[in-house]
Amino acid sequence: MSLRQMEYFLTIVEESSFTRAAEALHVTQPALSHQVKALERSVGGELLERLPRGVRLTSMGRAFLPHAQLAVHSARQAERAARAAAGAVGGELHLATVHAVAVGLLPGIAARWRSLHPGVQLVLREYGSTEALEEQLERGVADLAVGPEPKEWTGPVLPVGREELVLVVPFDDPLAGRGSVRLAELADRDWIRCAMEPSVQGRAFLDWACGTVGFTPRTVLRTEHTSTAVRMAAAGVGIVVAPAHTVRGALGEDCALLSLDPPWHRPLSVFSRVPLTGAAEAFAGLLVSRPALAQ
Repeated sequence: MSLRQMEYFLTIVEESSFTRAAEALHVTQPALSHQVKALERSVGGELLERLPRGVRLTSMGRAFLPHAQLAVHSARQAERAARAAAGAVGGELHLATVHAVAVGLLPGIAARWRSLHPGVQLVLREYGSTEALEEQLERGVADLAVGPEPKEWTGPVLPVGREELVLVVPFDDPLAGRGSVRLAELADRDWIRCAMEPSVQGRAFLDWACGTVGFTPRTVLRTEHTSTAVRMAAAGVGIVVAPAHTVRGALGEDCALLSLDPPWHRPLSVFSRVPLTGAAEAFAGLLVSRPALAQ
């Protein structure tokens, strides 16, 4: 079994076709088929079921897939780390994050990075939930992740500050002129919910928080992205809780922000599967040394 064979296997899965995979890999289809058959012989069974139109994973293929992904991603990560440690230019640094952090926190950091390390390209992967972020980093899709602090993580975790979660309402909302609001005052309001809402004690965070003050939030819209939810709130669809840096840093001033009383904060961190070296260590240093998001 070779790394190249696993790369061929993954490309076929991504393309759902031997023909398209061969084109993407710039190899002939017979050569690709030969390598996949050799891989299947080495694992002792078929990984792919050939269909009249495309392919699909067998049960053995489904079991093999995450391990092949991890092996290929880890090999690429090892190459990037070695090149960075040797001072090579023209490399890549792969980052994983959640959408709210991507639009609110990372633009300024990325601009600073480009001025300090113009020879290292950033590749950003965004996910809709912290669970997806951690799962994909475990599979080796990126060199490091930036997001809410993971609860259980065996690799390095560096705190980068706390983000304040604020309430977003339209300018003409009765609450818009206030600086803060108690959660209990919002029992009769309509709410917009985001896919990346965390869980507390097995419940969605907002359900849990509102339950502690005696009501269940009336949800009128669910969306994948925080930026979409904030736009909906600004238009008057409902109210939403979002990170303050996302609203102020990326979405302008077309809505009003209110702090919760008492305030809500969430720790952010940069974390990785392996010790940070080279470009990954330098990027983490930029994040850690930036002004704190909240005190």
